[in-house]
Amino acid sequence: MSITRRTTLALAAATLAASGLAQAQSKMKVAAIYTVPFEQQWVSRIHKALKAAEARGEIEYKASENVTNADYERVMREYAKGGNQFIVGESFAVEAAARKVAKDFPKTMFLMGSSGKPQAPNFSVFDNYIQEPAYLSGMIAGGMTKSNKIGMVGGFPIPEVNRLMHAFMAGAKETNPKVEFSVSFINSWFDPPKAKEAAFAMIDKGADVMYAERFGVSDAAKEKGKLAIGNVINTQDKYPDTVVASALWNMEPTIDRALGLVKEGKFKAEDYGQYSMMKFKGSELSPLGTFESKVPAEIKAKVKAKQEAILAGKFTVKVDDSQPKASFK
Repeated sequence: MSITRRTTLALAAATLAASGLAQAQSKMKVAAIYTVPFEQQWVSRIHKALKAAEARGEIEYKASENVTNADYERVMREYAKGGNQFIVGESFAVEAAARKVAKDFPKTMFLMGSSGKPQAPNFSVFDNYIQEPAYLSGMIAGGMTKSNKIGMVGGFPIPEVNRLMHAFMAGAKETNPKVEFSVSFINSWFDPPKAKEAAFAMIDKGADVMYAERFGVSDAAKEKGKLAIGNVINTQDKYPDTVVASALWNMEPTIDRALGLVKEGKFKAEDYGQYSMMKFKGSELSPLGTFESKVPAEIKAKVKAKQEAILAGKFTVKVDDSQPKASFK
């Protein structure tokens, strides 16, 4: 091989290597901090969206699960000091601490699940505003109950949970004005055994459809031969004879928009809640799947019409953040 050809090849190889290094260095460093396991419903949707961006080669992604509230600020600071340009998390129980970290790291962009408002210049907030499909799933529940009693088990009675329960209850009452509800909160985001016990108690009192806001509820419904309506994720594949439908949360519209703005240097403090709504494809009612032929045609027609009205802007699901009350105990 001639010296000229060898030199050319070496230069080409060096250029490719430099290009690869530049591409690797250009990847946005992203971190996420979760107080529960990755598989928990709410967190799993955020993790899925970020893993998808990682798979596309857009970001370098690191995440911590099961971080206690007491440790949350420390982990946030470590990720910020580690050069992460974008940090995602949940500040519901650590609002003051999380906002202080954002102030201390103005060049780091934050997108946090929060009940509060955005904080300029770099602290944006989001939540799973999936009250629209929750309403639709309630319509199905109202049409499926035979006892006219529905049990509802939630994590904590915070606005983010309350609004979904109220939407579900309103939907159920639209298709069945006689329906009554039992409501219980287990004061945990991830305690399937406790949620299961709460569900058993409601089933013993006559509930034949369960609103599974938490893991564990569908297990109780399955064991007792009752029905369940899912929340945030679709678990019908695990409970084909139990879970009729679910209100699904898709975090991709929120995450992808935020990543694009960070990359362009245009990220600012704002409320991303709307990107979880149906018109942005941030939420949807799951397919009926194994229950396609079991849900009455009249109910399916009403749900379809209501969904079309929501998407057309002709019907707005009321947002009620107050703690829902039980109508039977």
